[in-house]
Amino acid sequence: MDGDRTALYGREAYIADELQRTMLPETLPRPTGVRLASRYLPAAETARVGGDWYDAIPLPGSRVALVVGDVMGHSMTSAAIMGQLRTTAQTLAGLDLPPQEVLHHLDEQAQRLGSDRMATCLYAVYDPVSHRITIANAGHPPPVLLHLGGRAEVLRVPPGAPIGVGGVDFEAVELDAPAGATLLLYTDGLVESRLRDVWTGIEQLRERLAATAQLTGPDHPPPLEALCDEVLDMLGPGDRDDDIALLAARLDGIAPSDVAYWFLEPEDATPSRARRLARSALVRWGLEDMTDSVELLVSEVVTNAVRYASLPVTLRLLRTDVLRCEVGDDVPQLPRLRQARATDEGGRGLYLVNFLSQRWGAARLSTGKVVWFELQQN
Repeated sequence: MDGDRTALYGREAYIADELQRTMLPETLPRPTGVRLASRYLPAAETARVGGDWYDAIPLPGSRVALVVGDVMGHSMTSAAIMGQLRTTAQTLAGLDLPPQEVLHHLDEQAQRLGSDRMATCLYAVYDPVSHRITIANAGHPPPVLLHLGGRAEVLRVPPGAPIGVGGVDFEAVELDAPAGATLLLYTDGLVESRLRDVWTGIEQLRERLAATAQLTGPDHPPPLEALCDEVLDMLGPGDRDDDIALLAARLDGIAPSDVAYWFLEPEDATPSRARRLARSALVRWGLEDMTDSVELLVSEVVTNAVRYASLPVTLRLLRTDVLRCEVGDDVPQLPRLRQARATDEGGRGLYLVNFLSQRWGAARLSTGKVVWFELQQN
């Protein structure tokens, strides 16, 4: 009988472990102005499967959502709930909701699941253009920000109630995110164990980050992968009571000189003006050889926006390792790629964007939508 129970437990642990691994991202995205690294370590072999997760989700406007969460317990149930909450968070991120509203809907989803297992979650949105980060917290350990000069600080964010409590409001704070700083999100397994309380562990984490930064000097932040390894090396033999999820984000941002932004009235002359403005930005950046293709695509996307918009259209160009163009309007309907017929007078704009750009897409905003495309710099 004992052998049967051992075998059953082993099969359950294996299934839960595989379930959890499929719920974690296989690879991290490469959003504009951000570099990412992550780690996940299961708990001890006797109770190795838990509900820790992390995610990085590209958002409209070149922003990115950084998420970390932890469902109570170590079982298939914890892993399954984690998967459902992570999927819900991805869906809510696609709606471009503010961080506090994302947590509110996650709380509602947890109550609909009918489980008594609560979860903690921290949801942050980083804007590389404004160099600002907006954070909402649901009972999760606070993030740590490592500045370029080597100073590490525990960010002061409202703690909030855990996901699943119900009937509570969540609060978001907006903070400066200086270029070159590193934001570290983590679960409590990194800072809490039988040998230390959570606040002692958070202070040790802060000290470890600052010490690691001193090794590379004030003007050279430590490589992200090495930084993650250094953080995990602070764990002693008795410090592995729980799962550990770790997400590190180097907030490089986008320099103001690499951003061009305009408001355009929705009128017949606007596509022509948009072409001239795009050309002037390309000349200023020394990208004259891209003028023809950028002008063509900008004209097509702006023409489509002006046709239906009732408020000013926005045009933004971003120069990073690629050239990115974003056109925003107040119409929520997303464009669809279709093959124009020979007799059609229009309908070829997105076909050209799809054919000539390296990548393109569209996303809804609270104010309408944004259509974007990227071109490799020549």
